[in-house]
Amino acid sequence: MTYADFFYEIKGKFMGADVSDIQEHLAYQFNIEDEEAGGAFYVEVKEGVLYVEPYEYYDRDAAFTCKPEVLVKIAEGEMDPVWAFTTQKLKVDGNIDKALKLNEIIQRKKKEMKKEAKEAKKEAKKKTAGK
Repeated sequence: MTYADFFYEIKGKFMGADVSDIQEHLAYQFNIEDEEAGGAFYVEVKEGVLYVEPYEYYDRDAAFTCKPEVLVKIAEGEMDPVWAFTTQKLKVDGNIDKALKLNEIIQRKKKEMKKEAKEAKKEAKKKTAGK
């Protein structure tokens, strides 16, 4: 997997999280350690809008360093970021309080995905019942 492939996969896992009520500025840089998919990108919450871009972010609140598979599991809600940090699968540098807010963004995205899945199931049921 190339960096571009990984970036667009992970971007899809973050985008769609409802952060409209977060008025605090949050900026995270992710440093991915991998021979093929390695690189840096950032996630930013600014004025209630979520941005995920394939660039370094020098004025960040925190930087996370990990392997691609660790970040995918964290973004999908399959791995707790605090557990990943304590087991040294995830390195964190910067403001720990703001770093912990990343989990809130992930949980919001997970909630949105559950809601979308439930609505899709309801729509499929309506279509099946209508036949």
